Amino acid sequence: MSIFRFPLLVWMGIAVLIISLGIRQSFGIFLSPMVESFGTGREFFSLAIAVQNLLFGLFQPLVGMAADRYGASRVMALGAIAYGSGLLMTALTTEPNWLFVSLGALVGLGLSATSYVIVLGAVARAVPPQHTAKAFGLTTAAGSFGMFAVIPGAQAMLHQFDWRFTMELFALICTLMIAFASFVKPGRQPQSNQAVPAQTLKQALREASAHRGYWFIHLGFFVCGFHVMFIATHLPAYLADKGLSAQVAAMALAYVGIFNIFGSYFWGLLGDHYDKRYVMSGLYLMRTAVIAAFVTLPVTEHTAALFGGAIGFCWLGTVPLTSGLVRQIFGARYLSTLYGLVFFTHQVGSFLGAWVGGLIFDHYGSYQPIWWTTVVMAALAAVLHLPINARPVPRLQLQPA
Repeated sequence: MSIFRFPLLVWMGIAVLIISLGIRQSFGIFLSPMVESFGTGREFFSLAIAVQNLLFGLFQPLVGMAADRYGASRVMALGAIAYGSGLLMTALTTEPNWLFVSLGALVGLGLSATSYVIVLGAVARAVPPQHTAKAFGLTTAAGSFGMFAVIPGAQAMLHQFDWRFTMELFALICTLMIAFASFVKPGRQPQSNQAVPAQTLKQALREASAHRGYWFIHLGFFVCGFHVMFIATHLPAYLADKGLSAQVAAMALAYVGIFNIFGSYFWGLLGDHYDKRYVMSGLYLMRTAVIAAFVTLPVTEHTAALFGGAIGFCWLGTVPLTSGLVRQIFGARYLSTLYGLVFFTHQVGSFLGAWVGGLIFDHYGSYQPIWWTTVVMAALAAVLHLPINARPVPRLQLQPA
């Protein structure tokens, strides 16, 4: 199936992701003007964003269950309202403590209902199983495209006006997600799913919890979250410690985003043609080699740029493969719930990656121990995916060919 033949639902889901994740990726450029406006330290703003990310993961399984029961369209629309309300409240408040409610809780809830888990769950029901990973890869790439579609405009708005007006504009843009979500309606299920025996949510959770491979998937995604947030949070400081400028760090992160667009689709495409377990192991082996090379070689502008591109290529390629494995093993019916639980584990890893990175640096005065820890974790994640039993559960094997 060509990507141009994907249902309208897929493209509307991608449009929601571009807005939702594009706005989320821009919050870093609001740090300085908001800190100056509220008269707080950077730690206060960082804590509000940390609360947002933790609640983003905590809400995810609950929102996934709601999507599986009531439909992705309704959940995404309500999420867009929460997202826009949080941004508007952030723009209007003059009391910094309210940021934990607005930028933290409301935006965290909005993100959980308008991001990968909900959109991928809807896509899984609209695309035949043999093309799922490719569709998931294209959908994942949209998140990185959103970063480049939104951030430059946000920076221009901050320069021309102020952060409050820009937040209000973002809140208005969130209404577009409501319109796009109205098209994310489940159509007729692919023929291969017609005869799957009926299953309740409770039965689906019991079935997944008894599957050893499901827990290996959790562990692998935990490693992914640890890697992503550690690098995103501490790479600029690490490069500064090595004597490189802030511009070099920004370019390295830009390369991460650019190459992630291509990498997400590439790994998803491989997942449609080869065993997802082996593709996932190959991805983590690539991460192992890339990180090990980066901390071994001299840190220069060129190696920083190369690292950004290489790690970006395997940055979120785990998303289409992980969600594709969950869909392959357990089916599409409760994908939003089951993948939502896996994503929560990813967010726990993200929280620890950001926090432990700073903890190790404060203790040792160097990032070297944590860098080598990420190398070992990547190698372990590569091994963990090999023993996963990726065959559909017996319930799905009962359906006619």
